[in-house]
Amino acid sequence: MTTAAMVAAAKEDHVLIFPFLSKGHTIPLLHLAAALSSRNILVTLFTTPANVPFFRRHLSSSGAKAAKIQVLILPFPNHPDLPAGVESTESLPSFSLFPTFLGATTSLHDHFLRLVRSLLRSPSPPLCLISDFFLGWTLAICCRFGLPRLVFHGMSTFSMSLTKSLWNNIPKDEPFSVPGAPSELQLTLADLPEAVINSVDSLDPANQFLESTVQTDIRSWGVIVNSFADIEPPAYVQLLESFYGPVAGGRVWLVGPLNLLTETEPVEKPSSESECIRWLDRQPDGSVLYVAFGTQADISDEQLDEVAHGLVRAGIRFLWAVRSETWLPPKGSADLGRIERGWVPQKQVLSHVAVGGFVSHCGWNSVLEAVSAGVALLTWPMIAEQYFNAKMVAEVIGVGIRLRIPAAGAVVGRKEVEEGVRELMEGEKGRRARERAAELAEKAKAAVVKGGSSYETLDKLLDELRKVPTATAVMEVEEGEAQVEGEAKMVHREWRDGLQIA
Repeated sequence: MTTAAMVAAAKEDHVLIFPFLSKGHTIPLLHLAAALSSRNILVTLFTTPANVPFFRRHLSSSGAKAAKIQVLILPFPNHPDLPAGVESTESLPSFSLFPTFLGATTSLHDHFLRLVRSLLRSPSPPLCLISDFFLGWTLAICCRFGLPRLVFHGMSTFSMSLTKSLWNNIPKDEPFSVPGAPSELQLTLADLPEAVINSVDSLDPANQFLESTVQTDIRSWGVIVNSFADIEPPAYVQLLESFYGPVAGGRVWLVGPLNLLTETEPVEKPSSESECIRWLDRQPDGSVLYVAFGTQADISDEQLDEVAHGLVRAGIRFLWAVRSETWLPPKGSADLGRIERGWVPQKQVLSHVAVGGFVSHCGWNSVLEAVSAGVALLTWPMIAEQYFNAKMVAEVIGVGIRLRIPAAGAVVGRKEVEEGVRELMEGEKGRRARERAAELAEKAKAAVVKGGSSYETLDKLLDELRKVPTATAVMEVEEGEAQVEGEAKMVHREWRDGLQIA
């Protein structure tokens, strides 16, 4: 065998993945990494030191092949306006610091550049980089080396297409339709995320950052979507593709639900998990309402009180995940249910036969987990694209009903909570939503197995990437070959050791 043939034989497909430093954005891409490793594809993940333990726990519980995955560490920069040790959005003392945190992530650029350069000199140079929407600065590095960049939003094509269509382009009269979207979709300002409403303010620093990511987004090679064909109306897929067409040829790849690519989830609090699941084991089938509002939105004690009173008045068994460690439930509010502080094994909870409904903030991961488990939702959007997700859930795909919410920023009263919960668990609208959720659950499972739409799309994506000319690192003369060789040896050594996830 010739030397060239030996090199070709040794080369393996290799994908780089850089999640945003937020669990909601990270978990789907860890599912994807595990799935790629099961197909014998090398995967390099990038993160910062404080996030490594979470990566290890998740990968160890997902069945990922340790020899096929490595995690490379980027030191998180010190920032005067961020508390020391905060390296994930969940650790921010207030969501108001989110724009500051976003800005701090740009300081990862130089170290990331060096690692990518070294990986391009490895025996198996990468096919592409999959990086989060918020990490738009990675595009320039990819362009420099001729490496395809696929962007990941963690959103549906429905929400992404509407966000792009309305960005800095909001009609004045309500209700309004969206150019390119089906005319039957009518929106009001109450349906729009705050960032979309504020996009008209070009002087706002947060908007300027987001605008820069919008531009790097549409200049990328394509977009990875954590969704599947049967849940996404084709009109919104086509609308999204129209934004990528000029550069990427409309490459929108639906490869989800990514939560179904692995059977387990990270275990952070085993004792809490076992107690929670054991409690569900003692409840009648379909009798429990699961309540969770995600990890980002700040919820006042007054609002938590109203939720508690509303649940009691509804008279429905409940399991409620509460982030606050200081809020005290009103007396008697836990008589019908169970309140869990902090993390709950949500995927396992939603899959439990005792759970019959889900009061949710409508983060896209939560929506997909509910749909995958056949659980209907009561929508309570709070931040970001959750407003679009709630619209999609209740009015487009019909797997949920909308909670009646007063004006933005107002406290949702116990009466509204009670009425929404009763309708979801006992009403006709809730019954229809459960039937639709059960139907889509079967389609979600079918999408990710061999022959399914998402399985085949991932195969097609990898085939397309293999056709792209191999990226080559462009080295400046002043860097010197010694430095480059040292970096390459370091990365190759980490490949040899692999990620120890046992």
